[in-house]
Amino acid sequence: MPESDITRRGFFTAMAGIIGGIIGAALGVPAIAYLLDPAFQTSAKEAWIPIGKLADMKVGIPYPFSFTRVQVNGWERTATSHGGYVVRKSQDPKDVLILNSRCTHLGCTINWKDDAQAFICPCHDAKFSKYGVVLGGPPPRPLDQYADFRLTNDGVLEIYYKES
Repeated sequence: MPESDITRRGFFTAMAGIIGGIIGAALGVPAIAYLLDPAFQTSAKEAWIPIGKLADMKVGIPYPFSFTRVQVNGWERTATSHGGYVVRKSQDPKDVLILNSRCTHLGCTINWKDDAQAFICPCHDAKFSKYGVVLGGPPPRPLDQYADFRLTNDGVLEIYYKES
């Protein structure tokens, strides 16, 4: 018998190895893809967010809104809440000011106080006017604004949110 001839036992060993490898790959590749998929997912970093119907927002009265964004980072899901106030300056749908509700001092959430006719920060008594201008306290600048907004066909005001 020449040296290059394969024995029956060698043939079955080789076939078992090949078939086992095929089965292992058929099961292993999808399992590895399933485990690695979240690491390659990216969440939307920007979106149009509906904040309310323009008809519900009265001229000169701050209208509060809030929304939550969920960010997926691999297997970790983080939800963050955001909010602000819409101040209509006139009946013109484009004459609105949309303020972020985070104080520019340390990021506490401001609140509108009717009796003071101002936004008040509960952390350090910062005070902002109806239009976001600093009236007192430690904030270094006026309230941030959502500059990009649009009105949908059914009268809903939307802001363009972009994560920084």
